[in-house]
Amino acid sequence: MINISNILLLLGGYLLGSIPTAVWIGKFFYKIDVREYGSGNAGATNTFRVLGKRAGIPVLLIDILKGLAAVSLADFSPYLPNSNQFINLELVLGIASLVGHIFPVFASFRGGKGIATLLGIVLGVHPYGALISIGIFIIILLISSYVSLSSMISAICFPVIIIYVFQTKVPSLIIFSILIAIMVLITHQKNIERLLRKEESKAKLIRKKKKKKEDDVVEVFEVETKS
Repeated sequence: MINISNILLLLGGYLLGSIPTAVWIGKFFYKIDVREYGSGNAGATNTFRVLGKRAGIPVLLIDILKGLAAVSLADFSPYLPNSNQFINLELVLGIASLVGHIFPVFASFRGGKGIATLLGIVLGVHPYGALISIGIFIIILLISSYVSLSSMISAICFPVIIIYVFQTKVPSLIIFSILIAIMVLITHQKNIERLLRKEESKAKLIRKKKKKKEDDVVEVFEVETKS
């Protein structure tokens, strides 16, 4: 028997994921479609690359919230929290939002890779495992300055954390964590190729202003010698 309420929740999860944050912010505030620049993806990383942090940070936060909100829709179901049925529904709703982000109905089905939305999903389903993965992401990013590499390593670590650190016994959650790692690797194939060719763009975590100051000193010195 088909559960109409679950179908409505599933639709809600997809529509939440379909909110094309990067596209709408880019077009409304900058008159730019981020999908026409950079990597061509409508995600947070490409928004940072094309429009900078003022646009990238809101896109990142909203995309994370999309996944978290979709998972939270399970609270409207009749299932008991932390039961297998409840967790299964959370995962299905999260996947629906992820599909919505990658194939958004509000943006001609051309979305992003879904990393930020996936993070929101994981935060909703297993917050402690997600926080450890975030920590790994930050450490790798600080060491390498590669967002793509940091995303892939943290995604690969997630099923290891779920299975061995927290010793999860829920089969669907274990399968989901493994699928996350596989999906991230698949969606980052071009990044892997660029990393191997040493052509991948690095994130500019700290902007250097030292050179400008040195140039100013040289300019002042030249003025003084001329006078």
